[in-house]
Amino acid sequence: MADSFTLPLRPVVEQQNRPDTLPVEIAQINSQWGSFRDVNEEVLRAKIAEEEARDGALSEDGEGESSDVDTTERLEQLYKRRADITQFAMQSHMETTFALDFVSLLLSKHAPRQAETSMSAYLKQIAPVGSLHSEVVNPPPKPESASKDVSTVSRGWRTQNFNSAANKLLTASTRLEGEITSETRYWNEVLAIKENGWKVCRLPRERQALGVQYGFLEATPVFRDRGLASLRRAENGSLILDKGLIPSGSRFVRVHVKQGSNVFTSSNPTESTSPDVETIEQRILQARDSVFEEELFHELVREARSMASSGVTTRENLIRIPASDEMEIQLELVDSNDDSLQSDQNSPQRDSLLADGLAHSIRLLLAFAHRQNMHRRTQMPPPLTSKKRHTPEYHLLRPALAYLQHLSSVKWLESYFSDIFGVLRSSGLEPAEYISDTFSTWKQISLSPVAPRVEALVEKFLRPIQSVFRGQLLTPNGSFAVTIQTNLSGPPFGTFFDVSFDLPTVSDLKSPGRLGMRDEVESAITHLLLLDVVSNIASKELPAKKAESPEPTGSRKCKWDAVYPHLGELLLSSENPEKHKKMKVSLTRSGLGLSSYVVRSIDGVGRGAQERPSLHSQPSTWKSPSISASTPDNGSSMMNFIVAQASHDE
Repeated sequence: MADSFTLPLRPVVEQQNRPDTLPVEIAQINSQWGSFRDVNEEVLRAKIAEEEARDGALSEDGEGESSDVDTTERLEQLYKRRADITQFAMQSHMETTFALDFVSLLLSKHAPRQAETSMSAYLKQIAPVGSLHSEVVNPPPKPESASKDVSTVSRGWRTQNFNSAANKLLTASTRLEGEITSETRYWNEVLAIKENGWKVCRLPRERQALGVQYGFLEATPVFRDRGLASLRRAENGSLILDKGLIPSGSRFVRVHVKQGSNVFTSSNPTESTSPDVETIEQRILQARDSVFEEELFHELVREARSMASSGVTTRENLIRIPASDEMEIQLELVDSNDDSLQSDQNSPQRDSLLADGLAHSIRLLLAFAHRQNMHRRTQMPPPLTSKKRHTPEYHLLRPALAYLQHLSSVKWLESYFSDIFGVLRSSGLEPAEYISDTFSTWKQISLSPVAPRVEALVEKFLRPIQSVFRGQLLTPNGSFAVTIQTNLSGPPFGTFFDVSFDLPTVSDLKSPGRLGMRDEVESAITHLLLLDVVSNIASKELPAKKAESPEPTGSRKCKWDAVYPHLGELLLSSENPEKHKKMKVSLTRSGLGLSSYVVRSIDGVGRGAQERPSLHSQPSTWKSPSISASTPDNGSSMMNFIVAQASHDE
């Protein structure tokens, strides 16, 4: 019963990732079944049938044996079987060691160093290294046909290998020639780009690739980093400008000027070319212009947000600027391939000079801001502080708006002087022509010998704009001056008028100084000219009136006295206290009016019943020809009216 006890020699099932599973299984199969040459289908079937029969007999006697064999005997059997397995393993190890020593001793004849590492210590003691050698003794002769076959096959293999090597060399030569051509074209184009002035360098994060710096180093960090693109090589060796995730299309800032019902649009600053014919130089220029335009719009939006109190509004890609009452400026970022651009380009652009001027000015100011950043970067840095320094907005819109506001004020003042002086000339007066020195601060530009000429020129445009109007009055030694100053870069913001007078005949006249409203300026200048007209009338001597009794001393001269010049009132005294004459002068931008009254009061302030219109003349009005060209001329001048009023008695 003990002899029929079997113990399986198969290893315990472990994880499949054990590296020595297959060799162990092969060893077990060899020890159990013998060599694989002795195993066939018939032997396997017989073995399977034998095991099935034995397993059936064991299963029938299993119940009886289980009751007879106790636990102690079963443990003794297990220990015995384990000892057998251990002895079998030790025997296998010894046989393997003997085989290894034999092979090592055999190889020690030719490779003593390598073979000595695998020899056991016992073998090294009893057998010297290299004492065993092997050789073929009397090899069997090969037939001549076999030798010829081997020679033919060898020659065929060599020929085939030579042809294969030749084909590979030719293919490699062709590929190498193509690579040389591609590399030559690639480096020629890279050198052409560098010779044209572009900066070629290695990419910061990809040192094995080249890149071109087409952006501006003094731009904000976002747009400065976007100004670097890699120069990739195509299959044919041509350059490919790889801008990464940046859109390939070009964009630019378009300016719309709305003046009344007319809309003027600026043109595209760069000419768009077809993608099929554009060169690498044109693609780099297009990428540079696109980055510049996007930075320009970004800085315009920053500045527009700080000018929200002036009515400037921003929307996604649009900026609205109310330049004046009748003018609005719109700045928008558009694509060059936009369909709406074609219709704008086909429309007549005869009066788009203002829009183009604004478009060019904001681009020049951005380039000037880059120059200023470069100068600040080359200077000694300020002291370190924990507070973060604020980066001020570039002044791009403010100079343009200041110019437009100043130009509007200058045109308004020129129009006003043209109207008011036309009124005076239509009345027969001959005022001196005023002198206008517009944009005088720009004409007095003194170029610095240190700064470049262009930078010094642009820097002057950022300063306050000033224009001066000067003129002589009708009164001798009388003069006036109006200075217009516009400043949007610093306080005080806006346009101011500095009005100054010099009228010797009015002692209590004081210049109003700085004024901010056009109505105030118009009122101040109109009042000055009214005083000038009153003073001129009061300075004229009139012929003597026809008296009832002739004077023994000859004819008597008379004059109008300016009793209330600020009110435009003059008084002509008479011998009869009931027949004093008063004349009122009214001056506006649209006309000059004279009217006479008969008053009882000598001081000329009589009203109501004490003042009545003169019977011999109607009020006269003179208007400017530019305001009312259809108004008929009354045929008399202001001096004729004054003389006539002085010569008639009521």
